[in-house]
Amino acid sequence: MAGFLPFDEPNIIALYKKIYRADFTCPKWFSPGARKLILRILEPNFKYRITIPQILESSWFKKGYNPVKFQEERDTSLDDIDAVFSDSVEHLVMEQKELKEGRPSLMNAFDIISLSKGLNLSGLFEKKQTATQEARFTSKHPATEIITKMEESVKPLGFNVKRRDYKMRFQGSETGRKGHLSVATEVFEVSPSLFVVEVKKAGGDTLEYNKFYENFSTALKDIVWTSEVDVTEG
Repeated sequence: MAGFLPFDEPNIIALYKKIYRADFTCPKWFSPGARKLILRILEPNFKYRITIPQILESSWFKKGYNPVKFQEERDTSLDDIDAVFSDSVEHLVMEQKELKEGRPSLMNAFDIISLSKGLNLSGLFEKKQTATQEARFTSKHPATEIITKMEESVKPLGFNVKRRDYKMRFQGSETGRKGHLSVATEVFEVSPSLFVVEVKKAGGDTLEYNKFYENFSTALKDIVWTSEVDVTEG
């Protein structure tokens, strides 16, 4: 309605403080009904925050509202949900193995929002990305496979690899314009079948990093996930 987020701060701590205090303003063109409803939706105290049934009964919400009829998708996969609540022996053994070996850090909704300026998530799912000093891509391959593939892809480019769980650091063997190029990567888990990989320049020249990332991303094309829209357009 406003064209911008109610809470928008480059610093994540400052952002959380604004959310906690409900520190936002509504544009002057908001109607009293809309203003009242939004204030109740963004109420930080859950005891006083408006509920979904109450929103549906709001006079502003009901004005011109036509309920949407949803059709059940027969081919919808619930594997991710089933995996979370599964008590099978096979699942428990796999879960214990993953806990023993370590798992990627979980990326929740707040993490994704903080990485996406203006709530624009396109940068996470673009077919091609222009690297500056950091970039991200998504993959539906297992986290261990992603790590192995990245390690195998970076060594022919002349980098030494240091690994700790699902974090890696690539150190260039040759001295560049600003010393050795250093790149940090980490794999984050969004769901059991979706991962986000973050790639950052930790040291060295930005132009050399851009060239590295172009070669690196090309080598990883087999594990990078592209949406059906991207495939259709391609």
